[in-house]
Amino acid sequence: MEGRSTLRPADLLVFGWAGGKHACVDLTGVSPLVGLRENGFVAGLAARKAESKKVDKHAKACAENQHVFIPFAFDTFGSLAPEAINFLTRVQRVIHSNCSTLGGQGFVFRRLGFAIQKGLAAQLVARLPSVLM
Repeated sequence: MEGRSTLRPADLLVFGWAGGKHACVDLTGVSPLVGLRENGFVAGLAARKAESKKVDKHAKACAENQHVFIPFAFDTFGSLAPEAINFLTRVQRVIHSNCSTLGGQGFVFRRLGFAIQKGLAAQLVARLPSVLM
């Protein structure tokens, strides 16, 4: 393992994403309540900041390995960073062009919203005192 990078920028590797290059997709969920004292609440700000930090950390390493880097950042209120929206829009177009029974154009975004809600609920339930369960 000597000389190997500790960077792991891909939670998901999408083959042939752009011009024959594979895409490293890094999934990041953040709480929009972090940092409220400094900035106040701005919808989507936490997701955009997380996206920017991921680009700073991983984009160069991916480019050096002939990969495209896609930061997929969202917050627990359901806001998506711009790159996540672009990624899902493209995935949705592919699904829609290949499957006609999935329930319309918003299928991918609805499923993601449900998955975020389900994950957040699981985290909240895990923190409840055992007396309440």
